[in-house]
Amino acid sequence: MGVGLFVLGLFSKDPVAFAVGGMTPYAMVRIVGRPNMPVAVVYMLLWQWAQVFARAIQTLPDGEALGGGIFGPNVERAYWYMLSSVVVLAIAMRVTLGTLPEPTPQARSWHARWQPRDLISVYVATLALAVLLRFSGLMSGALEQPLTAVLHLKSLALFLLFANVLTTGRGGGFMTWVVLFEVVNGFAGILADFKSVFFFLALAALAVRIRWTVTMGIGSVVWGTVLIFLAVFWTGVKMEYRQLATGSEESQAVTASLSDRLGYLGSRAVSPSSVDWGESGYLLLIRFAYVDITGSVITVQEASPEPQAMRQWSDALAHVLQPRFLFPGKAALSDSDVYVRLAKGDPTEEVRAGTSISVGYIGENYADLGFPGMLLGIMVIGLGVGLVCRYFMTRKNLPWMVREGTVLVIIYSSVNTVEASLPKLLGAIIMVSIVFIVIVRFGYPRVLQWLDRPAGGARRVVRRAQT
Repeated sequence: MGVGLFVLGLFSKDPVAFAVGGMTPYAMVRIVGRPNMPVAVVYMLLWQWAQVFARAIQTLPDGEALGGGIFGPNVERAYWYMLSSVVVLAIAMRVTLGTLPEPTPQARSWHARWQPRDLISVYVATLALAVLLRFSGLMSGALEQPLTAVLHLKSLALFLLFANVLTTGRGGGFMTWVVLFEVVNGFAGILADFKSVFFFLALAALAVRIRWTVTMGIGSVVWGTVLIFLAVFWTGVKMEYRQLATGSEESQAVTASLSDRLGYLGSRAVSPSSVDWGESGYLLLIRFAYVDITGSVITVQEASPEPQAMRQWSDALAHVLQPRFLFPGKAALSDSDVYVRLAKGDPTEEVRAGTSISVGYIGENYADLGFPGMLLGIMVIGLGVGLVCRYFMTRKNLPWMVREGTVLVIIYSSVNTVEASLPKLLGAIIMVSIVFIVIVRFGYPRVLQWLDRPAGGARRVVRRAQT
C-alpha cells in the first residue's frame, strides 16, 4: 500500500507529504507489530492515520497543495504535526503493550469451544439490554456515563461471535443475519452506526489470524468497497434524513417512526440517481479528513494565544475528576464552544444538522503546548490508554478473545478518532475502564460458565450417560 501511495503521490501537489504519509502505516505496523499486540491498537492507529492522510488525498481533486486552500498555509504544518502525533501513539503502544506475555494454547483457542447459537443468545441479551437502557430514562443525568459504557457489551458480543464463526467455520448463517441487522439498525439512527459491524468483523478476522488467501484478498476489497459505498450513500442523504427523523434542524431526538425512516432510506436506495455520488464522495472525504481544523487552531493560537496556560488539560482534568453521579449539577461539555474559541470557526452547519464539531485532542494539545511540546501530551494519552489495555490483556483467567474484545471496546469507545475532544477522551477511558473492571470481576465468570457448558446442555449430557 505504501508503494502504491508513493507512486500516486507523484501526481499530487505535495509529493513529499503524500509519500511520507503513504508509508506511515508501514512504519507504525513495524513499531507495534509484536506477536500479542491487541488488534484494537491496529484499528486505532490506522483509522487515525486515515483521518490525517485523507487530507493529502483531498489535494488530488482540489488540484492545490496542502497549504493552498482557504484554511491557509498552516494546514501543511497541521498535517505533519498530526502525522507525528499518530506515530507517537504507536510508540506509546509499543512501550506499554510490546511485552505482553504469550497466552497458553488453551486461552488462545478457548473461544472455539463455544456454540454459535449460544453466542447469538448473548448478543440478543446485550441488544435487549441496550434497548432497555436507552428507553428506560436512565440514559440521562448522573447515570449516563456508566450506562453508556454498559451499552458497549453488544460490541463485545459481536466481536466474540465473529471470532468464533471465523475460527470454527460454524454459524455462518447466524453471522450473516447479524451483519445485515446491524447495518439496517445502524441506518435507522442518525449517527451512521452501520460502520461498526464492518470494523468488528475485520478485526475479528485479524485476531483469530485467519489464513490470508487470494479469496480473502478479494473478499476484503469487496468488504471495503461496500463500506465506502454505504458511507457515500449516507453522506448524500443524511441531511434530509436527519430532518425527517428528528423533525427539527437542531435536535438529535428521533421522533419519526421506524417505518417512516426506513421507508425514506429505501426509496433513496432504489433510485440511486437521486444521490449525487460525486459530490457525496467529495463531501465524505473532506468531512473525514480532520486537518484543516488543526490548521485553523495553529493560525489562531499564533495570532492570539490562550491567556490561560494549559487550559485544555486543566479543564479536561477538572471535568473528569467531577463525575456526574457525584456532581449532578456539573455543566455539560460543548465541543462547539471550544471550536469557536480555539479555531474561531463557525459551527452553524453542524448545529443545524443536530451534531457538534470538535477541535480534536491533537488540536487541543497544540493549543496548550505548541509543537513539539504537544507530542508529550499525546505520549501521556498513549501511555495511559496502553496501560489500561495492558491491565485487561493480562487477566489470565479470561479467554484470549475475550481480552481482545474488551480492549476493542475500551479503544472504540474512547480514543478511536482524532476528533475526540480531550475531556471526552479522558472521561471515556476512565469511566469505561471502571465499568469493565466491575463487569470482568462479577459478570464475565457467569457468562463464561454458561458458554463453557457441554454442547446441547446438561440434560442432553445426562441422557447420554443413562443410555
